[in-house]
Amino acid sequence: MECAYFDAGRCRSCSLLPVPYPRQVADKQDRCRELLAAHPDIVWLDPVRGDGRAGQDPGPGAERDFRNKAKLVIGGSVQEPTLGILDPDRLGVDLRDCGIQSPGIRAVIPVIGEFLTLTGLAPYDVPAKRGEVKFVHVTEAPSGELMLRFVVRSQRALRRIRELLDDLVRLVPLVTVVSVNLLPEHRAVLEGEHEELLLGESLDMDLGEVSLHLRPQSFFQTNTAVARALYAQASEWVGAVEPGSLWDLYCGVGGFALHCARAAGGGDRGVLGVETSEAAVESARRSAAEAGIDARFIAADATEFALGAVGRGETLPELLIVNPPRRGIGPELAAGAVDGDEGAEWLDASGVGHVIYSSCNPESLAADLARMPQYAVREARLFDMFPHTRHLEVAVRLERR
Repeated sequence: MECAYFDAGRCRSCSLLPVPYPRQVADKQDRCRELLAAHPDIVWLDPVRGDGRAGQDPGPGAERDFRNKAKLVIGGSVQEPTLGILDPDRLGVDLRDCGIQSPGIRAVIPVIGEFLTLTGLAPYDVPAKRGEVKFVHVTEAPSGELMLRFVVRSQRALRRIRELLDDLVRLVPLVTVVSVNLLPEHRAVLEGEHEELLLGESLDMDLGEVSLHLRPQSFFQTNTAVARALYAQASEWVGAVEPGSLWDLYCGVGGFALHCARAAGGGDRGVLGVETSEAAVESARRSAAEAGIDARFIAADATEFALGAVGRGETLPELLIVNPPRRGIGPELAAGAVDGDEGAEWLDASGVGHVIYSSCNPESLAADLARMPQYAVREARLFDMFPHTRHLEVAVRLERR
């Protein structure tokens, strides 16, 4: 993929851009194989490329137009705002024509710039520590509908955006969710704790079999096509096992649990999702109700829930899905003590027959697998969620020996 920003040295976020895309995928596959070399019997399935396809040469869609979310740093001035990133001097670099963003997001970025000028709110100047607007987050659903989040420093900025909400909807007719996030501190983070909805409630991510509802602070994979392929792979693995019960830990808005519910042998009543975010759990419950899936979702810490399950009288599942953050599930969950069985290792002694582990960090995945010697890694698949970077998603299917 050609990129004028990269060639000019203005943005190097896509660090692998000079590497031909098929080579990128092959290198990521080799890296995963090397990290999981302690499991030589793995059957490696064909990698899924950036367009959600596998087992064939990638077309142009595999390496561009794939991102459904843009987190834009706002710089420049009121009259000429930049929407993109910061340079080494912490000044704004405009990336409104970035090729990895979806066409819908690229089309709306200049319009957001017009709206910011209309508000009269100054972009945040990082070196000077003054200004109002820090970021705009844009998420696009498969339908083309949009969610916009403005990260600002003050209630004054929030009031101004609320005053001009009708103008924003006129300028961006596809917007269905608008929120303002308050981040008054001079900190290098993307959002603060307080969020106020100005329009709508959630963005409907219709993935075919299931519609997921994303609220402003919900997590969803940045590549919709590859996310579909990832959920389909998990569902296929669940269908081959037909477990009577299934838990989805770190379930977020319910992507894995809802896609796998009907493939579970015990029916959707045996499906349970666990997630710390109350808002994400509410979204998962709404999606389940709309799809007629009788799954349970609860708000709890995944590790604490799993380790305390036996003591609460919970029957452990036949199949467990984990999709943890980059740190992995860690020693507590991979090798923690089961209630009433002091010294036993949690997964090894739990009786759970099958595990599907989806990881965005193959290093932490390898470390977790080393703590789970009673499980054999049967199959694995690379999902290139993030072309032109070293980041990747890899899913593995484990079976008790």
